[in-house]
Formats: sequence, C-alpha cells, structure tokens
Amino acid sequence: MFEALLRILALTSKELLAVLKDPRSRIALFVPPIIQCLVFGYAATFDLTHIAYAVLDQDRSQASQELLAGLDGSGIFERVATLERAADAKTLVDSRGALLVVQIGPDFERRLLSGQAADVQVIADGRNSNTAAIALGYVNTLVNSFNSSWRAAHGVAGGPIQVTTRAWYNANLETRWHIVPSMTATLTLIGLMLLTAMSVAREREQGTLDQLLVTPFRPAEIMAGKALPSMLIGLLQATVVLLVAQLWFHIPFAGSYLTLYASLTFFLLAAVGTGLLVSMVAANLQQALLFSFLLVMPFVLLSGLFTPLSSMPKFLQYLDVVNPLRYAVDIAQRVYLEGVGLGRLTSDLIPLGIVAAATLSVSSWMFRRRLA
Repeated sequence: MFEALLRILALTSKELLAVLKDPRSRIALFVPPIIQCLVFGYAATFDLTHIAYAVLDQDRSQASQELLAGLDGSGIFERVATLERAADAKTLVDSRGALLVVQIGPDFERRLLSGQAADVQVIADGRNSNTAAIALGYVNTLVNSFNSSWRAAHGVAGGPIQVTTRAWYNANLETRWHIVPSMTATLTLIGLMLLTAMSVAREREQGTLDQLLVTPFRPAEIMAGKALPSMLIGLLQATVVLLVAQLWFHIPFAGSYLTLYASLTFFLLAAVGTGLLVSMVAANLQQALLFSFLLVMPFVLLSGLFTPLSSMPKFLQYLDVVNPLRYAVDIAQRVYLEGVGLGRLTSDLIPLGIVAAATLSVSSWMFRRRLA
C-alpha cells in the first residue's frame, strides 16, 4: 500500500511539473479566473443603470413635467430625445436609440384634476424582453410614486395615472423570443472556437503538422483548409438552432433567410479567425482549450444577450468592440424579430469584417513565421 501511495505521488508530481513548467500554461491556469471574475463582477448584473428613453409630451402641462421630472431625476432614466410626432418613435426604437418611449396624451392634466384616470403609453423595445420588462417595472414604480404625491398635493381622490404598455417585435415580452434566436450565434461561436483552436494545436501535438508541411500545400492553403470545414460546420449548427426555434418553439421569423446567412458568413469568418489565432498562440491542445474558454465566457457575457451594453462600464464597452458575438447577437435578433435587410446591418457587418480580416491576417502571419 505504501508503494502504491508513492507511485501515485510520483505521478501527481509529474503531472504538476508538466503543466506548470511552461510559462504559458501557468498564465492560462491563473489569469483566466482573475479576468472572468472581474468581468462577472462588473457586467453580470440585471440591474439597469442607464435606460435611454424618449418623450412625446402632447400635453406640455405642469403635471406632465412633474411626471417626467421624476423619470429624469431618478438616476436610472436618461432622456435622449424629445419627440414632436408619434411617427418619430418608430425610427428611434428601430435604431436602438431608446429602449422606451413615453407618450403623454393632450388632456393629461385636465383628467387628473377632474379625478379621472389619465393614460400614459410606454412603448418598449421588446427585442430584449428581460431588459424591457425590468425597465417597464421601473416606470410603474415611478408612476405609483407620482400618483401618491399628486393626490397629497392636490387633494384629489382617485383618478390615478394608468400606464398602458406596448412592446414592439415581442408583444408578450417572452424571454424565449429573445434568447433562442441569439443562440444561433452563441452556440455557433462556442463550437467554432473550440473546433478551430484545437485544429492546428492537435496537429502540432500529434506530430502530423510536420507531415502536412512537406506536402505541396502552401501555408495559405493549409489555413484555408482549416477554416473552411469549420465554417461549414458552423453554418450547420446555426441551421439546427434556427430549425429548433421555428419548428419546436414556433418563434415567428420576420426577416430573410438570405440576409441572415449572408450576415452569419461575416460572423463565421471572424469566429474562425479568432479560433485560428488562439491555435497559433497555444503550444499544445491543453492550452488551446484553456485559451478558448478564456475568450468564450467574456464574449458571451459581453454580447448584450443577458445584460444591456449600456449598463456596463465604459471601459468594457470600449473593449467590447472586438467581440464578434456582440454584433452577431444583434444581427440575429434584428433579422429574426425585426425583419431588417442587409442595408440596415452595416453597423454590425463592418466591425465583423474588420475583426475577421485582422484575425485571419495575424493568424496567417504567425503560421508563416513558425515555418520560417
């Protein structure tokens, strides 16, 4: 029994030395938990601290100004526009310029003074159902506070404000309508990152990369041969998720399949480029897996899928410009729920193209440098 214990200790020591001897392995073991802890601490919150909203005040009375002052002074809502026409609300919500639009009717104060119920319509962007529901809850809380203070100040019994809510693109604010279409990009990214990052690392670790290099293939052809199969698998994964969303969950698809797949091609290029870059940096298969998980978790957390980007610290928003999943989630939601075309997706497609070009170029350069 004592000899068995010694053998176990020797094996344990050997495994620890194998992992900790390489400086990159040590970094991959200890740095990712620190980074992910910081990211979770800053970004993983369902509390909204920056809700952009617009106002359409058709009454322009003292009562309406008092109600809006409560929103503006809450520290949560930030007025980004004061609208003159009801038609302007659609443009603002479509462009994600505002999460909410508060519309006050022309007889708001008169109805309050006469003891009648005064309606306030709140239009919410339902593409992110969780965020919209939380924001509407904040509005109702502030409206209830206004009701109490109005009654106390004017001695009016009854006739509180009635908030009428309406969510665009997701009328019932179903979380599934927000989450499942976004999984088209999220699950594809996770699979692609792991598959692509392990491809070159596995070849290098098994010694088959040297055999591949003595073939007539050029380095660029080898890189393309690594990227294209991953992209095809990624398209297949996205198609499976799309079928589940429509055939199982019956989530209506408002856009064009051509637009969705053309946009996903940009995303797949960026994801494959990131995976190949990880594979070039990693010295072995174990490091490739660790580095992939290091990137996947922040990518998902900072994609806007669970927490709106506007509620994150500014420095995270600046770092997030290189996150391909951020743009892919926005594309999936807008094409699936809103039905937009390619012309209105340039703000997502251009950054994806830049990320793809940068990662693929750097990966090719590192691959050729290793061969030199």
